[in-house]
Amino acid sequence: MADQPENLAMESLSLDPQNPSPSSSSSSSSTISYLKPPSPSVQNPSLTRLWRPAAQRNLRNQWSKLASCRKQWVSSSSSGRSHATSLVNAYLSQRYMPSMELGVLSDMPDIRKKASRKLFKQQEICRSKLLSSYKDMVATVTQMVNTSRSMRSFLKGPSNSALVQFSSFSGDQNDAGDGGGIPVFAFWSISSHEKLAEELIQMFILELNLKRLLVLEFLSIRCNVPQVNELHWSDQLYPEEFDHLSTCNLFSEETGEPVPPKLMDLKSDTPAVSCNNQPSQEILQVYLTTWLAEVNIESLRVDEIFAEIGAEMHVSLT
Repeated sequence: MADQPENLAMESLSLDPQNPSPSSSSSSSSTISYLKPPSPSVQNPSLTRLWRPAAQRNLRNQWSKLASCRKQWVSSSSSGRSHATSLVNAYLSQRYMPSMELGVLSDMPDIRKKASRKLFKQQEICRSKLLSSYKDMVATVTQMVNTSRSMRSFLKGPSNSALVQFSSFSGDQNDAGDGGGIPVFAFWSISSHEKLAEELIQMFILELNLKRLLVLEFLSIRCNVPQVNELHWSDQLYPEEFDHLSTCNLFSEETGEPVPPKLMDLKSDTPAVSCNNQPSQEILQVYLTTWLAEVNIESLRVDEIFAEIGAEMHVSLT
């Protein structure tokens, strides 16, 4: 889902010849680490003068995308909880149907059987909608990760060209894309922007993994149905899910399954995740409350990050 390379600036300029080296492949880790030295070409004052406005435009674009992704997450998470609540209500109604007092309806032939059948179909619809919301959340976090990897502005083509262009993808292994570490706007370098983006995105990555656990539990609940299709943590919930989770560093190549869920700043020692297909009403309420709480996302800190970035770039990201 990575964005296509885009030209960030184009200016006419005559510079001394440079020898660009072959491009290096971009990292697949959501933790951004740049160990390459600053590009000698960017230290050229004339090139720096062109690099800064290109970098500013790029950063505004990427942070705007992150702000949009946040809104998409809120929408998908809210829809997911709504579908999960409807699923739980239909499941509990079907579960307790045999013992319900139906009053005058009890004289209607097969009323319990027909009601149970309708509630079963309703659960199937809710499961499909819940899974769709989960897919939307995965897509949103994947986009956030890809966006965070496009914050640098690299020289595109030889620096002695009459047309100097910049791209969000490296074309020179000696070009760090950070303007030699100079401030892009007022105070912060590219690395400072990347660190804040990483802090922000890590919250959503952890919450996404916890949501996956809850989705697995909700999809597993059944009334008097043999466990022939029991779901496991290692199961792929939809086609290409594991590819998307890999982008977010949520899939372990060593174990061949998603990494266990955990809370912020805590290590998970859970060896395996098993699902209960007939949890109690109290447990289901805990699941719904946990979904709503989004314990891995510190909303105040998220607001603070966007406010700080907005002040630095003189734009509104709310």
